[in-house]
Amino acid sequence: MAKKQASIDDLISVIIKGIDDVKGENILLLDLREIENTVCDYFIICSGNSNTQVNAISGSVQKVVSKTLKDKPWHIEGQTNSEWILMDYVHVVVHVFQKHVRDFYDIEGLWGDAKITVINPV
Repeated sequence: MAKKQASIDDLISVIIKGIDDVKGENILLLDLREIENTVCDYFIICSGNSNTQVNAISGSVQKVVSKTLKDKPWHIEGQTNSEWILMDYVHVVVHVFQKHVRDFYDIEGLWGDAKITVINPV
C-alpha cells in the first residue's frame, strides 16, 4: 500500500508542476480519503483566466505527467468549451476552471469535509 501512496504523491507533485508551469492560479489540494463513498482520493483544483489558459493548463498537466510518470488520464471532459476541464487520473481528479465557473460551482464548498491544502508552488 505504501507504494501506491508514493506514486499518488508523485502524481500530485507532477500535476502541480504542470499547473504552475503555465501560471495556473489558486491551487488547492482536497484530501477526500476520510470521506465515505468518494470517487477518488484527491481533487486538485485550480483556475485560469481564459479558455486559452484553461486549455494550456490541461495540456501542460497531461504533457508533464506523460513525460515524467508515463501516465495519462483515464478520462477527460470539458475540452470543447474550456470553462471547466476535468482530468481523471483515477486516484486524483484535476479540475481546471475559469474563475467565474469555479465561483459558480464552488467545489471547495461542496466538499467542505475534505482536508484542504493551499498550494503555493515555488
